[in-house]
Amino acid sequence: MTAPLNATTLVQPEAMEHGEAAFHGINAGGFVALSMLVVIAILIWKGAPKAIGRALDNKIATIRQQLEEASQLRAEAEALRAEHQAKAAAAQKEADQILAHARAEADVILADAREHTAALIERRTRMAEDKIAAAERTAIAEVRAKAADAAARAAATLIANRLDAGSDKGLVDRTIANLGQRVN
Repeated sequence: MTAPLNATTLVQPEAMEHGEAAFHGINAGGFVALSMLVVIAILIWKGAPKAIGRALDNKIATIRQQLEEASQLRAEAEALRAEHQAKAAAAQKEADQILAHARAEADVILADAREHTAALIERRTRMAEDKIAAAERTAIAEVRAKAADAAARAAATLIANRLDAGSDKGLVDRTIANLGQRVN
């Protein structure tokens, strides 16, 4: 039932009661439900479930094909990964061998260098010792020569100071006399 239209209902419209429209006892919600049933019946009658099933089957087939391709790609990727890991392991092994060979060569070169260095030091030491010995011999010879020269000069000076013509004659006579005795 509807409230009469008056000043109170115009000022306060929420106070007014609204009636629900109905046709043969079916209200708006019933009509919506009835129309949905009709639409669903038409869809079933026209074969919509079969079309939806075919579309879903096609989509499932497409997804299966994509999954198979993905599994093949994964298998190929794993094979490539295993191949690259094997190559990396071989390369690492080769690098280790090269490094070991280089270390062995470095050790040989180092030992050879040590040997050559020791021989060089020994040769240089001998050369230095020989030079020192030669310098000592030269110095000794120079000192002897200077000593002999100084002795000769001193003897010459002494002889010149102590001997005169008269003492020379006696010295010469004695030497000549001694010569005769020595020859015999």
